[in-house]
Amino acid sequence: MIVPVQQDEDFLADFEEADGVTGAIHIWWLGQSGFLLKWDRFGLLIDPYLSDSITRDHSGTDEPLNRVSERVIDPLKLTGIDLVVATNNDPDRLDPETILPLRAANPNLKMIIPAGNIAEADEILGKDAPPLLGVNAGTYIRSGQFDFHGINSANPKIRRDPEGNSKDLGFVIVFGPFAIYHSGETVWHTNLVKEVRRWSVNVAFLPINGDAGNIGGGKSMNGFEAAALAKAISASLVIPGHFDLFDKGNPSTEEFTTCCDRLGQRHRQLKLGQRMTMGPLTAPSGGKALPSEPYSGDWGLGY
Repeated sequence: MIVPVQQDEDFLADFEEADGVTGAIHIWWLGQSGFLLKWDRFGLLIDPYLSDSITRDHSGTDEPLNRVSERVIDPLKLTGIDLVVATNNDPDRLDPETILPLRAANPNLKMIIPAGNIAEADEILGKDAPPLLGVNAGTYIRSGQFDFHGINSANPKIRRDPEGNSKDLGFVIVFGPFAIYHSGETVWHTNLVKEVRRWSVNVAFLPINGDAGNIGGGKSMNGFEAAALAKAISASLVIPGHFDLFDKGNPSTEEFTTCCDRLGQRHRQLKLGQRMTMGPLTAPSGGKALPSEPYSGDWGLGY
């Protein structure tokens, strides 16, 4: 069993401590495609899965799925979250046993989802669902400090509802001096590079599992494709995801890291519960001074 480097109370303390470093983006990996971001005291979750609902749903079937990593944090204890993004409606991204406790802990929580998924998400989450804000590919919505730009995801094809609304999306999320890209569950499709290169991406979160381990039966990029996409969109840094959650369909990260190295693409693999902090950085109030150089996308601090 993979044990997070920070878990439960230690993780919560680190999440709160990040408020002391201003002007920076803080990133934690929560497993699978789940990432937690904090900037300017705003908390943003992308594709969180913080329960054992999938394991229970598959128990007693011909294809059981058991966790190989422990949960980083109980969602009922995770306060300070303003927004949650679900890139599609698969149960490892739109999990009621994660979303509803988060809403209970964060009454003002809002969700950003593909516009074509709103009716289904309402049914999945029920009457206690947070407000759902729909986005389509090629459009954007602003909530709080963040702009969410919809990017087509092909899973393995681009899906839309009968009205033409997107059902699978990646997002370029713009805030302050930063632009991050979370691809969602996608293969590399014709217009993907063109859509994302409109922004100077500081950090890209990309899947590396290929055809393996996709809960909803979709397909994702493999390690080589993720490395090549990060290079093609000129991402300053790429972080892999979508692996090491269940006991089936887990790729090695070796293909991804080897291809990044060969392409000269800067990359970093986070451990469960680990924080990475990227500039620009200013001195925490009353604390030790940190580098004050302008952010170039080429450096960062990891805690």
